[in-house]
Amino acid sequence: MLLALLFAYGVLNGILQGFGIMPYLGLTTPTLEYYTEALTRSDLISSILFSLYVAAASSVLATMGGVTLSAVITRLRVGRTGRLASVQIPIMTAHTVVALSVISLFSGSGLLARVLNSIGVIGSQADFPTVVGSSQGWAIILVYLWKEIPFVAFSTFAIMGSISDRFSEAASSLGASPLRTFFAVTVPLSSPAIAKSFLIVFAFAFGSYEVPLLLGSTLPRALPVLAYIEYSSPELLDRAHAMALNGIMSFITLILAWLYLRIIQRERRGR
Repeated sequence: MLLALLFAYGVLNGILQGFGIMPYLGLTTPTLEYYTEALTRSDLISSILFSLYVAAASSVLATMGGVTLSAVITRLRVGRTGRLASVQIPIMTAHTVVALSVISLFSGSGLLARVLNSIGVIGSQADFPTVVGSSQGWAIILVYLWKEIPFVAFSTFAIMGSISDRFSEAASSLGASPLRTFFAVTVPLSSPAIAKSFLIVFAFAFGSYEVPLLLGSTLPRALPVLAYIEYSSPELLDRAHAMALNGIMSFITLILAWLYLRIIQRERRGR
């Protein structure tokens, strides 16, 4: 109850600040000034597109990888130890730990660049492709895949495991190969769980700020990073700009939540 009240207070306070209501600064009149300034920022569109691109790329790859991992776990009947190593440990690993590992491996002074330089594959460490700080967000996507692939697998292998072998046997008796049976039987029956997992990881990747802040480029910046920079400004009035940016992010996230609810409703009607 206390946590719910604190959460509600934080959300309400953020909404009010986005509309310029900050009594501790003597501002009590609602205004759309900060939303107008946020929507007319020169870097807003590029930031939204970059955030959507990173979220879409990581979510699509994670869904493909997670479904494949789930199929392997189900097909090979992997035991508790195998599931712990392939699913649960990656999920429990903190994003910051994975981000530091990516920096150690893939930065210009990282382990991979030094190894490739020492064996003569690249002329110098400066020739190593830019991964950390890339405007394509490679390092960010790598970190998200580390946790999102196991998450999708965790969310789907229970469904895949519950699908009766009779469906596969029926498909096989009709001449379908195991791969075709998987795409024609298993994936459609698991599609609600797959779709929900995709929306969850997409919403997380879109709204997360710490990984893009550590590994992203300075241009374009992810939308959550813009909001964080505004919020951490020593000028308190900039918090209104940060909350206006958060309002834009919340609007996009609410669309994803609406899609999630539509999937659940459709799933219930199909039972």
